[in-house]
Amino acid sequence: MDKDTSSHMKDLIGALSSYNDLSRVEARKALVAMASQAIPFLAEALKDSNPVRRWEAAKALGEIGDPNAAPMLVKALEDERFEVRWLAAKGLIEMNVKSLKPLFEALIKNADSSLLRQGAHHVLHDLAKGELRIYLAPALIALECMDCAVQVPPVASHALNDLVKAGII
Repeated sequence: MDKDTSSHMKDLIGALSSYNDLSRVEARKALVAMASQAIPFLAEALKDSNPVRRWEAAKALGEIGDPNAAPMLVKALEDERFEVRWLAAKGLIEMNVKSLKPLFEALIKNADSSLLRQGAHHVLHDLAKGELRIYLAPALIALECMDCAVQVPPVASHALNDLVKAGII
C-alpha cells in the first residue's frame, strides 16, 4: 500500500467518528469498498476510545464479510458498548461457518468473559440451523450453564474438532 492510500485510509477512519452522519456513512462505504485493504485500519479503529468509531468499524467489518476479520469481530464481542457487540455478532453471523473457528478458539481461551459468552451464544443460536445444529447445540447448552467458565472450553474444543473432521470448517 502506498503512502497516499495509507493516508487516505487514515482520513476515512478519522471520519468514522464525525458528528456529520453523512460523512460517517460515506467514509464507511468507502472503507467497505476497499474490502480487505481496509481491514487492518478498521481493526485499529475497533480499539479506539471513541465508541462511534468502534461502532462504525464493527459495521464496516461485518459488511466487508471477509473471514480474515472474524477474529477482530470476535474480540469486539467483549466491547463495553452493547451496540458494538451487537454489530460484531451480526457480522459473525453473516460470515456463517467461517466465523466458527475464531469464535470457538476464543471460547477455549477466554471462557471466563461473560460478554464473550453472551455474544457467542447469540452467534451460535443464529447459526444452529440445519446440519450445523448437531455441532453447535452442545456449545449452546454449555453457554447457558451455571459454571460456564469451566464447561465451555472443553465443549468448544470438541465442537471445533468435530466441525474440522466433518470438513465444515
